[in-house]
Amino acid sequence: MASNGMDASVAVQADQSENETFFLLELAAQHSTIAGVVGWVCLTAPDVAERLARLARFEKLRGFRHIAQSEPDDQFLLRPDFTRGIASLRQFQFTYDILIYPRQLPAALGLIEKFPDQKFVLDHLAKPRIRMGESSPWTEYMRAMGANPNAYCKLSGLLTEADWHHWRADDFKLYLDVAFDAFGTDRLMFGSDWPVCLLAGSYAQVKELIAGHAQNLSVEEKDKIFGKNAARFYGLAASSHGSAAQG
Repeated sequence: MASNGMDASVAVQADQSENETFFLLELAAQHSTIAGVVGWVCLTAPDVAERLARLARFEKLRGFRHIAQSEPDDQFLLRPDFTRGIASLRQFQFTYDILIYPRQLPAALGLIEKFPDQKFVLDHLAKPRIRMGESSPWTEYMRAMGANPNAYCKLSGLLTEADWHHWRADDFKLYLDVAFDAFGTDRLMFGSDWPVCLLAGSYAQVKELIAGHAQNLSVEEKDKIFGKNAARFYGLAASSHGSAAQG
């Protein structure tokens, strides 16, 4: 990470258990470069508010994610038991990472609109079908989502949605153009998706892809994308307001 000019990171859950959350918090306690943790908690649990209250004592725990992309119900994000959990996040100033496939974008948009005071970030641009060259209706939903000021987007996870062995930077231009147009430089943040990204490219290649697309932006705009927006979104400590990378 340091060799690529990044000085801090936000560790994001990959397993749906509270053990994963505590594992990441232990790592964060041991490594100062982990500025924050996005963990997992059962948001559909009847006692979700009590669970969140117990977890709120961990300073580096900044938010939660559910692997909604694996849910067979495309409307999972709008289920009453799930939205009850989402409604409990704000009182503890927790954020929520949305991990979905394009077919779930209608529900994700509905969730964001239902909770205008809750901060959301869309991971991996909702995994557009880059390998297939598809952009609609993904484009329309991205623009609708970006119209909501409580919605952010991570520039992450793109390489693994393209041809792992034969991708080119041009393959991603359309999708990045849409994201930049929809969310603007104030609500975009770089994410490495490491170590999953290693299936299709190195950390350096992931960063270079986004840096190359942003090459004509101002220094201030680049600083926002590569750290300041993440620090603001997750409420990271002042020392973490430089570069940050999200998993």
